Amino acid sequence: MVDRLANSEANTRRISIVENCFGAAGQPLTIPGRVLIGEGVLTKLCRKKPKARQFFLFNDILVYGNIVIQKKKYNKQHIIPLENVTIDSIKDEGELRNGWLIKTPTKSFAVYAATATEKSEWMNHINKCVTDLLSKSGKTPSNEHAAVWVPDSEATVCMRCQKAKFTPVNRRHHCRKCGFVVCGPCSEKRFLLPSQSSKPVRICDFCYDLLSTGDMAACQPTRSDSYSQSLKSPLNDASDDDDDDDSSD
Repeated sequence: MVDRLANSEANTRRISIVENCFGAAGQPLTIPGRVLIGEGVLTKLCRKKPKARQFFLFNDILVYGNIVIQKKKYNKQHIIPLENVTIDSIKDEGELRNGWLIKTPTKSFAVYAATATEKSEWMNHINKCVTDLLSKSGKTPSNEHAAVWVPDSEATVCMRCQKAKFTPVNRRHHCRKCGFVVCGPCSEKRFLLPSQSSKPVRICDFCYDLLSTGDMAACQPTRSDSYSQSLKSPLNDASDDDDDDDSSD
């Protein structure tokens, strides 16, 4: 099916429509052999609150952005190569249902579908695309992925020292290795994580000590699927950046 669609006019037209959604700010998406598999709105769990995002699944990449939501237009485009993607289902918890993790070496996050059927279809299509890509390239699945950040709302105190309370003055920070919400004094150090950045990034003292001794596996994230408090704030896309976890500490 994908091979038949690759060079069809219908596929070219659909991809062109997706390109136009992002305007001049987006990267071109039309390349030989690329096929648009499907699209839909998913709720992406961001640092501050869940946000509705438009996702487009191609046979080689996953693209998302916040196109037009509540009559407001935003054009920030994110492109994830599927070769580097692994996905894991998340258990339903309270209002958070029908979710799964999208994990890559550079960034990992949780998304939620409206129904269990929609979740199953998304996961099946993503897995099929990844499997086909790896089969054609001869590569093996990625076994390294960035930590899924714990949402701000889950931590009223530092998750490392368990003492520092967060206030407008005492800001929350995120360790780039474990994804924990930590205070400034517990995350003053930087460490080079080549898969995430060409420059040293903020990590907590605990992970720094382990990384410095070469014990990389011990500071892998331990809370990748617990978001019980994160839906207390309603969806709101009026003023926040597309992904506040991209630029904030």
